[in-house]
Amino acid sequence: MELTLDKVGQVVGAETWLRGIDLALQPGAVTVLLGVTQAGKTSLMRIMAGLDVPSTGAVRVDGRDVTGTPVRERNVSMVYQQFINYPSFKVFDNIASPLKLRGERDIAAKVKALAERLHIAAFLDRYPSELSGGQQQRVALARALAKGAPLMLLDEPLVNLDYKLREGLREELSQLFAAGDSTVVYATTEPAEALLLGGYTAVMERGELLQYGPTAEVFHTPRSLRVARAFSDPPMNLLAGEAFGGRLQLPGGLSLPLPAALATVGGTLTLGVRASALRTESQPGDLGLDGRVELTEISGSDTYVHVATGAGPMVAQFTGVHHFALGDALTLYLHPVQVYLFDADGALLSAPERISRS
Repeated sequence: MELTLDKVGQVVGAETWLRGIDLALQPGAVTVLLGVTQAGKTSLMRIMAGLDVPSTGAVRVDGRDVTGTPVRERNVSMVYQQFINYPSFKVFDNIASPLKLRGERDIAAKVKALAERLHIAAFLDRYPSELSGGQQQRVALARALAKGAPLMLLDEPLVNLDYKLREGLREELSQLFAAGDSTVVYATTEPAEALLLGGYTAVMERGELLQYGPTAEVFHTPRSLRVARAFSDPPMNLLAGEAFGGRLQLPGGLSLPLPAALATVGGTLTLGVRASALRTESQPGDLGLDGRVELTEISGSDTYVHVATGAGPMVAQFTGVHHFALGDALTLYLHPVQVYLFDADGALLSAPERISRS
């Protein structure tokens, strides 16, 4: 199924929720809508589904204008943040409901197969209220998959689950989507979720579509500072500097060479460094930023260290559990090929080389 949005805008009262969005979804693939709360993700999905009509622009499915066609006349399945199931139906009947509506055969076998894929086969004879939040969301996902709709929309479906449940379901969802034929749209505020799901990513901010393309491409080559900020967790380290004579001069006396293609560029530039590109041990060609530890956070299997340096505040991300005391002297190392450079308007000038560094 090919779904295309042509200059779609949405105005509600005095507020503009969507701003002239042009987007052609990749058929049969996963597209992640990535952006903070109120970026416009839910508004866009409701228009895709036919729940809302855009104020301007058109929605086309396989070239046919379906703008204004209500959701009941479209073949769409949706999964929401809340665990929406039929409370008076047992799990089996929740999953079977779209199959029954279509008059399919071998319903029991199909329900059992879906339940096994989502690890809820043991609960088919229970009611949703007897299940945990994660199990209820699995039921909602199974019912959406059972519908077999060409367009499947998921609006932050894991946000109300605890960390451990989210991690497990994320991995399972990427496999489930890959095994299906539906065009999937998945909204999230989490860059890590977009990277795990892969496919394509549309970065949104304040109702604007900033960039759309293969997820890895958007992550590694953000077109602007706005995209880089949205697609980075923890936030990308940003330092303002002055370019002249083929070098970028940063506060604190740190200087690094500009790429050859930017040797004649002058004026104010912004240097961006992802937290994962910083190290505590130097390698050939590295630059060092001396500083002091202001905060250490351990999240999952990673350690995040906030360091005050002469060039500005930095956050480094290290795999594993590391211990740094408040006020410890710490030098962070980076290589010039691992930095982003943005011009005074925030447009990307140079991205890191895609190389592996241990």
